[in-house]
Amino acid sequence: MNPFEMVAIIVVAVTIASVLRARYRSGGSSEGNPQAEAENLRLRDDVKQLKDRVRVLEQIVTDRGAQTADQIEALREGNRISERNQA
Repeated sequence: MNPFEMVAIIVVAVTIASVLRARYRSGGSSEGNPQAEAENLRLRDDVKQLKDRVRVLEQIVTDRGAQTADQIEALREGNRISERNQA
């Protein structure tokens, strides 16, 4: 075996070992960790509330946008009528 190959194999082995050690040290998931589970629940609730707010804002924007478009068209019609009357 070439010395360079041996060094490469050792580097790969150490890298894999350090990744596995970090993963198992952190627990890999929030199961069994009450603080992490509580944080996940809180974050999910925050996301749900934000989605609800965005839904309401979208509704306000689209509803008012339609009303604004109708008002603009009414003004245009009013201008066309007044232009006809002046002519």
